[in-house]
Amino acid sequence: MKTMRKMFTAAVMTAASVAGVTGVANAEPVFSGNVALTTDYQFRGISQSLENPAVQGGFDYGNGIFYAGVWGSSIDFGVEGTAEVDLDAGIKPTLGPVTLDLGVIGYLYPGLDDDAAEADYLELKVGGSIAPAEGLTLGAAAFYSPEFTFDGGDGLYLEASGAYALSDALSVSGAVGNQSVDAAAYFIDGSTLTDSYTNWNLGGTVSAYGFGFDLRYVDTDLDNALAEERVILTIKRAL
Repeated sequence: MKTMRKMFTAAVMTAASVAGVTGVANAEPVFSGNVALTTDYQFRGISQSLENPAVQGGFDYGNGIFYAGVWGSSIDFGVEGTAEVDLDAGIKPTLGPVTLDLGVIGYLYPGLDDDAAEADYLELKVGGSIAPAEGLTLGAAAFYSPEFTFDGGDGLYLEASGAYALSDALSVSGAVGNQSVDAAAYFIDGSTLTDSYTNWNLGGTVSAYGFGFDLRYVDTDLDNALAEERVILTIKRAL
């Protein structure tokens, strides 16, 4: 955990210094927060709550192209540890019509580590998005981990996404991604094990009465009870 904290701190300091060079210090800081309740906390297509409801929430800070945030969720891995806390920071500069997202994410699982493996891990993110038409956003991102959770070795997640705002209150979005790790037999796929899998989701979000209601279909190509197809409802409220 100490190594991950040092790496995360170094990455945040680098992002902050780059943001300072680009004049972020003159921007107005923006703070926001949210709370949410979901019928199933899924991460890249795999349930993190044994397909049970989860409570979530977070706070975000923005200043020009620089951003940072903290987010947490209840989890259930069937062992000790009932929470996940994510820390993220980065910059979002623009390059012509492309908005870049260069950042770092730290995933922390208080009380979940043991002597055999470490749950906490860090990812570096490189992403970009464009808006080719009004209301339409297309994006792609790569997430690299030098030591994926629970001794997965190098981890790489590639994702393509799209979203379309039908109105100020209604939008649809979807994504497809592939997660791979160095460990040869890491993910459960029926009676076999694999080092990679693909996941996808498609859904819509409606804003009403100060709440956001997201209904989403999620699935993977894994033959695994926690990665099977399902529909998830998430209700979010901005603070």
